[in-house]
Amino acid sequence: MPESRVNSAREAGADLHLEVSASGPRRAAVAAGLRAAVRSGRLAPGTRLPPYRSLAADLGVARNTVADAYAELVAEGWLTARQGSGTRVAERVAARPRPVPRKSPEREPASHDLRQGQPDATSFPRAAWGAAVRRAITAAPHDAFAPADPHGRPELRRALAGYLARARGVTATPDQIVVCAGFAHGLRLLFGGGVLSGPLAVEPYGLPFHRGILADAGARTLPLGLDDQGARTDQLASARGARAVLLTPAHQFPTGGPLLPARRAEAVDWARGRGGVVLEDDYDGEFRYDREPVGAVQGLDPDHVVYIGSVSKSLSPAIRLGWMVLPPHLVDDLLAAKGLREAWTGVTDQLALAAFIESGQYDKHVRRMRQRYRARRDLLVAALAERAPHVAVTGIAAGLHAVLRLPPGTEAAAVEAAARAGVALDGLAAFRHPGSPEPHQDGLVVGYAAPSEHRYRPALHALCRVLSDV
Repeated sequence: MPESRVNSAREAGADLHLEVSASGPRRAAVAAGLRAAVRSGRLAPGTRLPPYRSLAADLGVARNTVADAYAELVAEGWLTARQGSGTRVAERVAARPRPVPRKSPEREPASHDLRQGQPDATSFPRAAWGAAVRRAITAAPHDAFAPADPHGRPELRRALAGYLARARGVTATPDQIVVCAGFAHGLRLLFGGGVLSGPLAVEPYGLPFHRGILADAGARTLPLGLDDQGARTDQLASARGARAVLLTPAHQFPTGGPLLPARRAEAVDWARGRGGVVLEDDYDGEFRYDREPVGAVQGLDPDHVVYIGSVSKSLSPAIRLGWMVLPPHLVDDLLAAKGLREAWTGVTDQLALAAFIESGQYDKHVRRMRQRYRARRDLLVAALAERAPHVAVTGIAAGLHAVLRLPPGTEAAAVEAAARAGVALDGLAAFRHPGSPEPHQDGLVVGYAAPSEHRYRPALHALCRVLSDV
């Protein structure tokens, strides 16, 4: 067949991947390949097959070979053929059922998601974000679609400099901001890229995932103590070899307390004296409910604090965008590490976030979600006071999760009971540094943001049923 005719035939029908044996009669091989595709479920009932000529061109066989194979399968009941409707997989053909994993009889599937760290996905501002995308793409200069700059788009860095100064008390020029894909990406760049090295001091509770990133980079972590004033920054002086400390000052993760002013100043003074840095993880700093959000530690000393934030809690973890505000002397090293070792974040999302911030929609969304999450936390506190008064909610009114203190020795049983009741949550022990000097206090980490509005109250009822028996 001439090449022009082959190309036109292929364009006339849908693509269909078919395993056809090279041995034996071609018609039989095509028919067998179609049967196998239908039997496995890869071609579902009702699927329209390509025209004879299109499939014949793709397979490199004669048109009549495919026509005869179709006719054979129609006669056998695998396919149906109607004038004007083409050839389709018969509706009555059932795919071979896949084996279903056996479920434990005593444990229900998790129908209530109360895991920490997840915003309400149903509240994503689709219309406003879509408008920001369209506006950003329309206004973008041509160089936005050329090879990217590891620094990040200037539009976003300018927008972030203004927003962070206004909302979080961060002091930075756009040149000090490097766009990344989130906090974990920032850690990989800083330590995996050789910008910083361990050992570093850390809080006694935190995400094991982050500790794993540091361990992979060869950075040993030295846990501090923790009390009602936050991390024991007075212990930094005895953290041998450390020139960096990782803190969550606005809302300690996950225990929920703030780092009080004297401790903030102590951490900055230690970094100055060591020629080191404070790594500030501002993972949910916008969400404080009992008062105005406390400003970032970075504002105390921009030359000795690396401030890291993202939109994973405020907008969605699906938008892989974060930022690092760096002391000026670390910017070039970070850019070198990013350029050599890491993928860059998508330009389209960077431009959209810049437009979203500049239009005021980001502030509007954060204020709306602040009200919604505060109401959810209040519901949690009220429900526990009524139905499980022996369980205390600790920490400040902030963020997307709360820690529920439990009687000693009951945490593991409570987590297991919740799993049996279909409630997904974590015990506090899952976040404890294995070398922590502090005795563990039993508790549950309950994320009240993840369920949709209509699923939240049923999730609370299920949780209270579990806790009433603890």
